[in-house]
Amino acid sequence: MAIKRTLSRLACITVEEDKVMSLGQNSPVSRRRICFCCLTAAGFTATGGSLTPGQAFAEARGLVTLIKDAAASSPVTPYNLRGNVSVLEGSGGNIAVLTGPDGTVLVDSGISVSRPQLSKALITLSSEPVTHLINTHWHFDHTSGNEWLHSVGAKIIAHENTRKHLSEIQRVEDWDYNFLPSPAGAIPSEVLSANRTLKLNRESIDLRLYKPAHTDSDLSVTFADVDILHVGDTFWNGIYPFIDYSTGGSIDGMIAASDANLAAATDSTVIIPGHGKPVSNRSELKEFRDMLADVRDKVAALKRSGRTPQETVAAKPTAVYDAKWGQFVIDPPFFTKLVYQGV
Repeated sequence: MAIKRTLSRLACITVEEDKVMSLGQNSPVSRRRICFCCLTAAGFTATGGSLTPGQAFAEARGLVTLIKDAAASSPVTPYNLRGNVSVLEGSGGNIAVLTGPDGTVLVDSGISVSRPQLSKALITLSSEPVTHLINTHWHFDHTSGNEWLHSVGAKIIAHENTRKHLSEIQRVEDWDYNFLPSPAGAIPSEVLSANRTLKLNRESIDLRLYKPAHTDSDLSVTFADVDILHVGDTFWNGIYPFIDYSTGGSIDGMIAASDANLAAATDSTVIIPGHGKPVSNRSELKEFRDMLADVRDKVAALKRSGRTPQETVAAKPTAVYDAKWGQFVIDPPFFTKLVYQGV
């Protein structure tokens, strides 16, 4: 892969916009692909241009620091979906917002350093305070804003393993990073060990737990009355996903989660992925699922034949997908190694 050329494109992508049709609406919405993209370029520059994005995870100032720095200046852009549900792009993972008389409900809290931009975006949607926050899983780019949102009145709801991971020192080997325990205010006060339905702002909100997939703490959020499904990081739209083996994730779990998401959606369902284009649909989810399964099978065959991780990367089992899916922080070699761990 021509790393320098690719990263040059990604470095400019923060100002590149295209038009997509918002599902369920007639008006186009503008989409910026930001945040993680500029990180890759920053990591490349910091390491003198000699490392792949995957290698840069453990070099320079580290990926986590680069993500936080990018979030500090990245704009947070709201897009209206259906009814009183919107999605915010620009602070870590894609954030769903439900507004109404019961207060504002968020799905994921983004990165804490983007509080000013996130607050500004929220006020354009509603003057009501944030009263409820649902975490789709424990990763910092989805929970770093927990503490400040709790301080302004948000009740935090999550999978029981999200509370566990946020309460302890948690190492992610593939990021070469140790996360310290979160402050008390960032810890979910209500945890789920089974599926649950909430009724807020005249909307039925279905919380459904996955078996271990991206992590062992994933859950999905369905706004049933308007047919919108937020699937967190079990779906990365148009980009190779990260799989966190350190906290129970697996390639087979990601495929199983995709199957569950497909079963829960129809052709008219608006699907919000954890990363990538924030407004998606069942067709794009199906393409993601089929890509995962095909790469899994190819990597498994190479591993069974005795290929080492390095030899498997050299065989380029992702080659037919790289032009679309490999132009992001999880590059083809790194994604191949992630899949190799799990087959």
